[in-house]
Amino acid sequence: MKTFLRILSFSRPYSSYVPKYLLLVVLGIVFGAFNFTLLIPLLDVLFNNIDTLPVKPEAGFSLLTIKDHFYYRMEILAAQDKGSALLFICAVILGCTLLANLFRWLSQSVLTKMRTTVVYRLRKEIFGKYSSFDLGFYGSQKKGDLISVVSGDVQEIESSVVSSVQVIFREPLIIIVYFIILFVISVKLTLFTLILLPVSGIIITGISRRLRKQADEGQRLLGSILSVTEELISGLRVVKAFNAERFVREKFDAENDAYRKVSASIVNKRELASPVSEFLGVAVVVGVILYGGKLVFQADRELEPSAFIAYLVFYSQILSPAKNISSAITSVQRGLAASRRVINILDEQEEIKDLPDAKPVKEFTSEIAFRNVSFSYLKDGGYALRSINFSIPAGKTIALVGQSGSGKTTLADLLPRFYDPTQGEVLLDGNDIRMLRLHDLRNLIGFVSQESILFNDTIFNNIAFARENTTEAEVIHAAKVANAHEFIVALPNGYQTNIGDRGSKLSGGQRQRLSIARAVLKNPPILILDEATSALDTESERLVQDALNRLMKNRTSVIIAHRLSTIQHADEIIVLHEGILVERGSHTQLLATGSYYKKLYEMQAFQ
Repeated sequence: MKTFLRILSFSRPYSSYVPKYLLLVVLGIVFGAFNFTLLIPLLDVLFNNIDTLPVKPEAGFSLLTIKDHFYYRMEILAAQDKGSALLFICAVILGCTLLANLFRWLSQSVLTKMRTTVVYRLRKEIFGKYSSFDLGFYGSQKKGDLISVVSGDVQEIESSVVSSVQVIFREPLIIIVYFIILFVISVKLTLFTLILLPVSGIIITGISRRLRKQADEGQRLLGSILSVTEELISGLRVVKAFNAERFVREKFDAENDAYRKVSASIVNKRELASPVSEFLGVAVVVGVILYGGKLVFQADRELEPSAFIAYLVFYSQILSPAKNISSAITSVQRGLAASRRVINILDEQEEIKDLPDAKPVKEFTSEIAFRNVSFSYLKDGGYALRSINFSIPAGKTIALVGQSGSGKTTLADLLPRFYDPTQGEVLLDGNDIRMLRLHDLRNLIGFVSQESILFNDTIFNNIAFARENTTEAEVIHAAKVANAHEFIVALPNGYQTNIGDRGSKLSGGQRQRLSIARAVLKNPPILILDEATSALDTESERLVQDALNRLMKNRTSVIIAHRLSTIQHADEIIVLHEGILVERGSHTQLLATGSYYKKLYEMQAFQ
């Protein structure tokens, strides 16, 4: 119940739809019920039970008094002309039916607004969480599971939990109103039916409990299916290169078959609720007919035949809402499994966020300093960095070198707070960066990585990414600095050319130069270059390196590189080995005095 209410809380404020919805529902129920109350006088007219003028009821404003006056007027009409009475009753039934359906449609339109609002806000909150989570969160998650939450899980919530709101709000009201009418017709017969109804409720509840566990497993398997699919699409080159199509198909088939079996079981149990509830409902009706017939056939006739027929009609109208409620309960159980996955994401705490007293920062003037910095990706695992100490004066270029896995990228990721140090601190102009506003800090830093992160959009929008009111002249200037303008204008649509998923329509060098243009447009005082040229051919590397040199001019730069020939101009080179700073100095100094750097350099020189 707590999970269900948590999902509905996304439709707040309730005052915008609940009062209006309840009013429309009540009006629809009242006019719908009034149709069936006309059955009694209609049957009396048809079976000639009205032959004498009735006695006029007393004045009053209660529902019973209004009903008595209506019947009085109609009985007078029937005693005078049964054909006119029949026409009058049919006209009233038609009018009530029209009003009942009109109010039902209006109530549904109000509920639709609530339903779409819940789904909109859920997806908005989930995507907001995805954009705010730190990189460590994604290291422990499957992409398919995360995509499944924002697509499949939210869709399941909409089709089960939110859709059941209509049943939960409206159907109990229908049952209550109709039971009041049943009590008015016959107290004894209605009490008899109340003894039989709980049996069906107990059976349906048992089915729902079994459904809940399988629903959780079904959502997990769906996430696995999406993960395998995402891995195939993103790693298609590797799959084909290793002739692994059959392997990935078998892996997918195993997950897909497991999901098929669980889904079949879930659907079977969910569908079982409807026929079971219908059978039990008919069984109760049979009991009502037997007992009600006995009341009609008694010598003192406790129940009139017309009233008994109307009673059966009213009771049959209760069966449908009761059946809907039982079906909704089983449907909600499946939706709650998806709801729990969504809520787990929404309740996940962000590790990297602004402190309550975080300070604004608009410029970088002095130095960046790493003080006794250690870092571990795992809470109980080994350290990726150990006791790192060095500083970067403003305007200088620092290179980070070392073997793969030595901690170069991890060290650079601490500066924009993709991660926070496990121990120690990173200082910007003497301020611990954890005490600075995250948005302001990252505004000071530009980033160009080995893998060009581009989006399925135009070249213009990729260069002007996240910058509002950017002019065409500014984008063109950035592209020229990045040596990208010439190849852009040669494209059919120039800067408005769509580059495809992750820039798939461009070469590696072209994608990298767009990434550099994006950094140029941002114009940050601090620049991080992570293996920016390592994956390029000689010609592309020359163009990209020339663009990088322009970009780094008059900036504080941190360069991560495997090719030592590209960082010989750095003011200082930091050498890392297994997470430890082992050497530091200029290229010349390290060749003269260093051992590890000299070994790396000589190995590359003979390649």
